[in-house]
Amino acid sequence: QVQLVESGGGLVQPGGSLNVSCAASGRTFSGYTMGWFRQAPGKERDFVAAIRWSGGSTYYADSVKGRFTISRDNAKNTVYLQMNSLKPEDTAVYYCAISRSSRLRVGDFGSWGQGTQVTVSS
Repeated sequence: QVQLVESGGGLVQPGGSLNVSCAASGRTFSGYTMGWFRQAPGKERDFVAAIRWSGGSTYYADSVKGRFTISRDNAKNTVYLQMNSLKPEDTAVYYCAISRSSRLRVGDFGSWGQGTQVTVSS
């Protein structure tokens, strides 16, 4: 059974940085895509970034391009999301999930983690 555990969220001032992690276990992830999503209060869960476990291709939502970087550590089965130049509108619960689909829609992902809160506020 796949288990994903997010960590690293917290409170940061606008313009600051955070690095959140997603530790994966339960299977090998070759051929899978690992994704980060976020959900703000009262809003739908939105795609943030994704990385192909094999090959390492990366994908970003327009709202985070140039500010966020997704990466993976194969040996640790961990995916990271480095978030720089954070804005108040980045405030949300951040979730990781996996998919075998080439699409990056919320519905194509599963095995969701419990999420980690990121709050950007002065």
